[in-house]
Amino acid sequence: MRRSTMIDELTIPLRILVADDDPLARSMLHAFLTQWGYQVIAVNDGLAAAAVLEGPDAPPLALLDWMMPGLEGPEVCRRVRALHDRSYVYMLVVTSRAHRGDMFKALEGGADDYLTKPFDSDELRTRLLVGRRILDLQNKLIAAREELRFKATHDALTGIANRATALEAIHRERSRQVREAGSFGVVLLDIDHFKRVNDGYGHMAGDLALKTVAKRIMASVRPYDTVGRYGGEEFLVVAPLSDAAGTLSLAERIRRCVESEPIAAGTSPIRLTVSCGIAICYSEAPLEAEALLYLADEALYRAKETGRNRCEIANVDPVLVRSLRSSSDEMMP
Repeated sequence: MRRSTMIDELTIPLRILVADDDPLARSMLHAFLTQWGYQVIAVNDGLAAAAVLEGPDAPPLALLDWMMPGLEGPEVCRRVRALHDRSYVYMLVVTSRAHRGDMFKALEGGADDYLTKPFDSDELRTRLLVGRRILDLQNKLIAAREELRFKATHDALTGIANRATALEAIHRERSRQVREAGSFGVVLLDIDHFKRVNDGYGHMAGDLALKTVAKRIMASVRPYDTVGRYGGEEFLVVAPLSDAAGTLSLAERIRRCVESEPIAAGTSPIRLTVSCGIAICYSEAPLEAEALLYLADEALYRAKETGRNRCEIANVDPVLVRSLRSSSDEMMP
């Protein structure tokens, strides 16, 4: 029964590095590990082992002999642990040295486990299973952390960036502009007559409309643009390295994509359109996020007032810009 359980836990092949300068020991380990379902990478010295584990596609498990040319096993562990931007590698040091002080030295150097030669193959297999479980737990913790990070930065309904993340993109582009000059644009979009969708077709249809518009905006922008849900039925697009003509072209592309085909709400198709307000931040007349959004909102209001389903670009009046910059400066701590 115990043997069957061990086999079940090793059904998914996992890569493992074997580093040993003894050809016979290396060959025996290769045979055992292959039989247990591992994909083995074998090297015969410590420098080669460190090169594999420091590489971009390092195996998650390593079986290291203590005494090797180039680098000893604990030194390899120490070098690997000094890398803070890599996935975790579970490292087991194997040696004929049986002194307790040697075990502490290996573990202090970064090894996860220690096995004394000659060892029993079942013991080695069991210890590797422990390593696999630890790696699996770590991967689950990383996945949970990434899920929490995604939820903290994205809108739950549409899956796009949330308001805070979109605003952060404006601040990021403004900082880049200080360093490199140039311009960038923002587009503030609002779904036209959205209340009619909710009132006439229900809130489920309203949610479908929001998700559809978000998807169509994402299909229209460049890979490095930021798309966020600004609030309610409003969306915000931050367009790096874009002037007035480029941002207007982007907004028009979004507008046409949104109205390209109706969405189905039961048996009734719903035609969706958006109005867009555009503002550009030039290095010659820089604005902070609040002022830039004020201009985009004013342009959006004009688009609504003049018929909807259209794009309006803010008039960057030098007097208004100076006034807005002054207001932004006063708001700064």
